[in-house]
Amino acid sequence: MAKRDSFLLRIPPELLEALRRWADDEFRSVNSQIEMILARAVAQSGRSSKSEDKSDETEAPKGKKKPQRGG
Repeated sequence: MAKRDSFLLRIPPELLEALRRWADDEFRSVNSQIEMILARAVAQSGRSSKSEDKSDETEAPKGKKKPQRGG
């Protein structure tokens, strides 16, 4: 398994409780749930590195184009 970094995350108790419920619903730990949410957000924003797997990326909504990076 690849090395993983850790860091302290401060969030409001209400948000943590909502994340706990969501994680429980999907049979994940809170840590795994947060990682999944962040990975999806990074992929959807087009900010993931080229070396990462693009299979989890979702397409832009119909009728809207994804913004192009660069010029």
